[in-house]
Amino acid sequence: MKILVCGKGGCGKSTISALLAKEINRRGNKVLVIDTDESNFGLHSQLGMDPPQDFMNYFGGKKVLFEKVKTLQKRWKTDELPKQYLSEKENIKLLAMGKIYDFGEGCACPINALTSRFLEIIELKDNEFLIADTDAGIEHLGRGVDKGCDIILVVIDPSQESIKLAEKITKMAKGINKSFYYVLNKIDDEIKEILLESVDKNKVITAIPNDKRIFKNCLKGEELNFKLKEIEKLADFLEKEHNISITLWG
Repeated sequence: MKILVCGKGGCGKSTISALLAKEINRRGNKVLVIDTDESNFGLHSQLGMDPPQDFMNYFGGKKVLFEKVKTLQKRWKTDELPKQYLSEKENIKLLAMGKIYDFGEGCACPINALTSRFLEIIELKDNEFLIADTDAGIEHLGRGVDKGCDIILVVIDPSQESIKLAEKITKMAKGINKSFYYVLNKIDDEIKEILLESVDKNKVITAIPNDKRIFKNCLKGEELNFKLKEIEKLADFLEKEHNISITLWG
């Protein structure tokens, strides 16, 4: 199953991606985490890993990436990925598509093009999950990145901006016939009720509370090495959907 995690900047996409990857891994599955955010440098630390080299360098770097992506036809399996571009811990692999480092080096469009094509050609085994942590907003949808995923998880934090963005993502996801669900984040009981009045509550899978451990670890750049029952609930749902998919199409 290919899971794409999206939402506004600062809503907790990377945190949820890391916690979810660890929970799915605890259940005996292999997880490939794809870092598609060119401006976020923290996902590796949340997973307890060293930062991997940018995968775009495998193709010669950003300047030639557009042309190289056009020629990508071969289907790849996770165990065929070049190890020099992976960070690994237990049965979790982290692949970073590319980052922006220097003033004036140009936009992230080639990186998005690589991500879009990669999600289409990567093949997963029955016990493998892919989690793609996206950049903020909806550019990934505009660039067609989401067409290669199976499920879109929209992270919604307590803000009107987040609610409005979720509405836009929902409309686009319906337009490309992708399954989508909501994860409420950084909430308490009062905020949860307000959010459930603002979005389709039937699409809400779990609601993750403000947790000081998450805040502290992210602030210090430390691994998120604990469990949350709300993340377990999310993993339960995704495993069920995955098993249904295998039964129908496997």
